[in-house]
Formats: sequence, structure tokens, C-alpha cells
Amino acid sequence: MTRLSVNINKIATLRNSRGGNLPDLIQVAKDCEKFGAEGITVHPRPDERHIKYADVPLLKKVVTTEYNIEGYPSKEFLRLVESVKPEQCTLVPDSPGVLTSDQGWDTINHKSQLEEIVSRLQGQNIRVSLFVDPFSKFVEGAKETGAERIEFYTGDYAKNYQTDRERAIKAFVEAADAANKVGIGINAGHDLNLDNLKYFKDSIPHLLEVSIGHALISDALYYGLYSTIQLYLKALK
Repeated sequence: MTRLSVNINKIATLRNSRGGNLPDLIQVAKDCEKFGAEGITVHPRPDERHIKYADVPLLKKVVTTEYNIEGYPSKEFLRLVESVKPEQCTLVPDSPGVLTSDQGWDTINHKSQLEEIVSRLQGQNIRVSLFVDPFSKFVEGAKETGAERIEFYTGDYAKNYQTDRERAIKAFVEAADAANKVGIGINAGHDLNLDNLKYFKDSIPHLLEVSIGHALISDALYYGLYSTIQLYLKALK
């Protein structure tokens, strides 16, 4: 089974747009789990435009499934992760002002930097996943850093899915084969939705987890949060 981790960044964006605590981020996280989500993902950014640093430890107190914190490994971010100790930390190579994550690590040129961070987090019993593009060399490079998992950046897949889904998935199938050969777990995320998720899941052997936020929260405006989570879980079966 492929686990569904719900990224609740967009809930925080809506809350922050008016101040106060509506919608209640903590309650939404609890409800996502109650409705079937198998993990909660957050991505605190330096400008705190959605998830605030203060949200992260509060969520740790209520998340009962898998807590995944993703972000660029700045000194402040790493201090936060080490203080909270989530089950998983996903490292992304975002520049400070980027709107959304749009590329993976060059695990070859950043090997020494990543090795040090991976070892540091694993010393706190935190599983580490590296955000990567679907290239075998970067998958193999991720394995060499000591990381337990990769997370495929699936933005390009989603962009090309409607015009040629076989071509869109090809690089991911090849990179997943490399991952399975070297023995590193596979996660995926970015722009996966109810249209393209099932095909991606069915095409990628041993896909362990997907992290979905923007599309899922958008769908919830139409279907409601409970029904939306059920639809995503169905797509993953």
C-alpha cells in the first residue's frame, strides 16, 4: 500500500490571510487523520507565509500517524526539526524566495553537504528523504548520502500527463528501477491529483508514500475534506 500524507500548508495560508485561527490548523490535521490520511506533511518556509515555525511543535503533539517536515536545511530549519523529532524529514533544495518547490537535489555535487545533514538527523532517529528529479544518477547519489528515501519531484509528470502520459512517466519508471536496485525507498509529491495519481502509482513499483496538498485541499472545496481524502485513498489502492 502507498501511504497518503496530506500537506496542510494551504490550510495555513488561508488562516494567515485573515489572522486569527480560522481555519484551525491543528483541528484540520486531526480531522485528516480521522478521515483516513496516513501522514501529515508541513513545509515551513523562512517567510512563514503558510506554516509558521510555531505551528510545527504544536502539530507534533497531535499527529498520531507519520509526521513529515520538509524544507531547505538552513540552520534554523535543522534546529526546528531536531527539537520536534518528526518521523521523517524531507530535504528540498529551495532558494529562500521560491514560490513552491520546483526541482530536486543534485545529489552528486552536494554529496558532502547532504551526507553531513543526513547523518545528523539520523542521529536523532529521524528518517531522511531527499527531494530529487527522476534521474538515475541523482537517485544513486541520494543512496550514497545515506538517506533512507527519495521523494520524486512530480511537477513535470503532472504538466505533461494530459498530452502524453506514457512519455510523462517514462523517466520516473527508469529512476524508480534504479532506486529499487540500490535499495532506497520511494516517495513522491508535487502536483499529483485525482486525474494523474492512479496512473503514477500503478506505474511505479514499491511507491511507499505520496505527499499531496494543493490539489487535495482544492478538491475539498468541492467534495468536502472527508470525501476528498477517501477519493485519494481509493486512487492509491
